[in-house]
Amino acid sequence: MINRIGVIGCGWLGLPLAESLVTEGLEVNGTTTSLDKLSVLKEKGIKPFQISISEKEISGNIDAFLSSLDVLIINIPPKLRGKGPKESYIEKIKLLHKAIKRSNVKNIIFASSTAVYGDIKGEVTEKTEPKPSTESGKQLLECENLLKRDPELNSVIIRFGGLIGPNRHPITMLSGKENLSGGNAPVNLIHLDDCIGIIKKIIEHNHFNDVLNAVYPAHPTKKTYYTQEATKRGLKPPTYIATGENLKLISICSIFLINKYNFLTPIN
Repeated sequence: MINRIGVIGCGWLGLPLAESLVTEGLEVNGTTTSLDKLSVLKEKGIKPFQISISEKEISGNIDAFLSSLDVLIINIPPKLRGKGPKESYIEKIKLLHKAIKRSNVKNIIFASSTAVYGDIKGEVTEKTEPKPSTESGKQLLECENLLKRDPELNSVIIRFGGLIGPNRHPITMLSGKENLSGGNAPVNLIHLDDCIGIIKKIIEHNHFNDVLNAVYPAHPTKKTYYTQEATKRGLKPPTYIATGENLKLISICSIFLINKYNFLTPIN
């Protein structure tokens, strides 16, 4: 029986996820890199740990955090964009993997991304061979394989589409931009509510040793969708040029999701 959950990375997704798990009566350990945020976690009923993972070391009591967990949720996305210093995400997960191996944790939920599919055209299912084209996608795929290929771990990999929800939507960055390509390509997005719902469903059904695409099943074109979202918010819509399109459409073919999960929040 699953009673104790650990959430590494209590940020935009991890914090409301941990809070939701607490409301289900589960004991939840949560990590943050910020000393100030420890009190926030505690107020929400989450046992707080200040832990920071770099490519060279893990700062904080990771062994105490992992102690007696039934499920570990790894939710620390690679930070490889922008102009700031970049660390190896692979080395971070390798360090975490070593810590997991010292513990009794066997069930792992790893938050990955559909970025591992790269620029593949057409319908993409969980059986499609990933061909990442970005550094983030390449490192995520290597970390997926590290966990999946460990015979002593029961790992489920969730490849989330583009994340939307409170204070997070692509239109805020796309508004007013001109001559964008890909206007006829489908969007592959998922709302925060469903990210949490899918993780909770995995835990509820003890569904591990799998790879799942987590994307809302409706796929309007980018031009249609972002024009609509800009209009709703009183923003200037982006404009698109006619080009050859990368029509990548992420499908959820997993029997688990088709038969046992009903999406909670539409993307629009």
